[in-house]
Amino acid sequence: MAYLQSSFDTRFSLQLSPNAFLVRLGRREIFVCRDFRQRSYAVNPLLDCSTGVQAGHLEMLFFKKWLVILSKANW
Repeated sequence: MAYLQSSFDTRFSLQLSPNAFLVRLGRREIFVCRDFRQRSYAVNPLLDCSTGVQAGHLEMLFFKKWLVILSKANW
């Protein structure tokens, strides 16, 4: 089931990204959007993993374009 609302903090402006969606699977959330942030480090061209901007989040960047964020659901 997909929800258009995002539980992520507004200070990171992820909700304003075009083509974004959020999927909840049980107690987990998967947020997918186009990456628009400028990174100050060299990014792996296929898959780049890092800790999220909030505690408990994992960010995966696919093909330098798609950002997938895994986290716990905030009910």
